[in-house]
Amino acid sequence: MNSQVEIAAHDAVGPLSWPAQPKVKLGLSGAEPALTETEQAFQDMAHAFARDVMRPVGQKLDRLTPEEIIDPNSIYFTEFRPKYLALDINPVTLSELSPEELGKVLPIIMEEFGWGDGGLSVTIGACQLPPLIALMFGKAHLLERYPVDMIGCWAITEPDHGSDALDPSKQIFHAQGKYGRPNCVAKIEGDKVVINGQKSAWVSNGPIAEVCVLYAAADTGVGADPEKGVVMLVPMNAPGISRGKSIDKLGQRPLPQGEIFFDNVTLPLENILAGPEEFQRAVYAIHCEANGQMGAIWTGAARAAFEIAWQYAHERKQGGVPIYRHQSVAQRLFHMYRKVEASRALVRRVAAFNFTSPLPALQAAMATKITATQTSFEVASDALQMLGGNGNTREYPIEKILRDARASMIEDGCNEILSIKGGYQMMDPDLL
Repeated sequence: MNSQVEIAAHDAVGPLSWPAQPKVKLGLSGAEPALTETEQAFQDMAHAFARDVMRPVGQKLDRLTPEEIIDPNSIYFTEFRPKYLALDINPVTLSELSPEELGKVLPIIMEEFGWGDGGLSVTIGACQLPPLIALMFGKAHLLERYPVDMIGCWAITEPDHGSDALDPSKQIFHAQGKYGRPNCVAKIEGDKVVINGQKSAWVSNGPIAEVCVLYAAADTGVGADPEKGVVMLVPMNAPGISRGKSIDKLGQRPLPQGEIFFDNVTLPLENILAGPEEFQRAVYAIHCEANGQMGAIWTGAARAAFEIAWQYAHERKQGGVPIYRHQSVAQRLFHMYRKVEASRALVRRVAAFNFTSPLPALQAAMATKITATQTSFEVASDALQMLGGNGNTREYPIEKILRDARASMIEDGCNEILSIKGGYQMMDPDLL
């Protein structure tokens, strides 16, 4: 019998060759197939930046007033911005990748950024939008005037129009609903565009932006039409532009946000990226891109919360043992882990599809945004519960991640509105 056992052990293959107590320690990307050399290089670069710059800078900025954050001498400008620009990760350099590569690399990068700091990740995303939209709409020549190192912003929401600004096709409107008067109108007059009105306090990077991607209702001579707006690049030093105060917020405090006012701002027609007839397609395009990036960012934030709780569970003792030994803690950590894995899998699957398809699927991008933001909030809340009283203190970053994640379920379209519009996007009229 002993000789048979020895022979079996000696000849063991497959599962029989595994350790007696099989266990796998997963890396940054969880249960993901091995990354390519390019993907790994981008992940290593982004993770190091998130760890060494974004997380410590974000925690410091979180404790400053809005005025202190946007001061030219703040660490946002003296430390974060220069080191981010040194990475040379922007729409122009990323455009050198194939669509297949970009669909895999971009969510990896943005997840690592989100792991570092959610608010700073959104400010990076807003900076990327002007050059990204210029490239998407075939206006690469504008990059000479508005290069990638300029601070960008995306102005679409208005005081009277929040998430409905993302629905120019009026899919989600009540039968008796009306869009109402736009707060910002771009009037096309011959060879120029004249902008009047305002954008709401939620313009990301609004208080500090140097160039703006403006989505506004268009007036071609018959009145403003929110269904046929314009998309254009607006230099923020143009005469007639002013800004409101940088708002004081619960979460994502390192992200400056504030109103923008336009008083007869006059620009040449060549600043228009998409005219009235292309407006709905332009909203669709930016929505797919923004929701996809939000999915990656907040998957990273959820992962950060999970990792903090996982580490704490090994260190904190209650009842004479590390709390990980308690069944409820192990169970809670597992459910946090599975949510992060599911969110990451969805984000990367959708990114791969949308970057390689002739027409990206908006409902899929919305699904990533809603799933990831909900996941980040739930995981951060569970992590705070696990840390107990310590979770409520600023000694641990969990309370900050929870505040940041709560805001994510509202920005770039609140999750309730996105889910309704996403549901209608799935509808097949031929079957009704």
